[in-house]
Amino acid sequence: QVQLVESGGGLVQAGGSLRLSCAASGRIFSINAVGWYRQAPGKQRELVAFIRSGGSTNYADSAKGRFTISRDNAKNAQYLQMNSLKPEDTAVYYCYANIDGLTYWGQGTQVTVSS
Repeated sequence: QVQLVESGGGLVQAGGSLRLSCAASGRIFSINAVGWYRQAPGKQRELVAFIRSGGSTNYADSAKGRFTISRDNAKNAQYLQMNSLKPEDTAVYYCYANIDGLTYWGQGTQVTVSS
């Protein structure tokens, strides 16, 4: 059974940084695109960034220039480096991964940015 486990959320002041991690475990043959969504209270879940197996990336406009997504294929892991955080970045962040034709989700990690 494949699982995604996230870590790295927390409370940070505006302008600070956090690094989220997400590691996949279980019986895995290949991992295609991986990425991050977030959901703020009262809002729909939105895509933050994703990275394809070849390494190309896409970012939401709100994340461009501040967030960097990366992956370590040897570790079946992905990361989201978040800099210059703003209060509006406060949300639960979920990682996902397309593994062997299926999409798996992490449990979510809370990111809170204080002003």
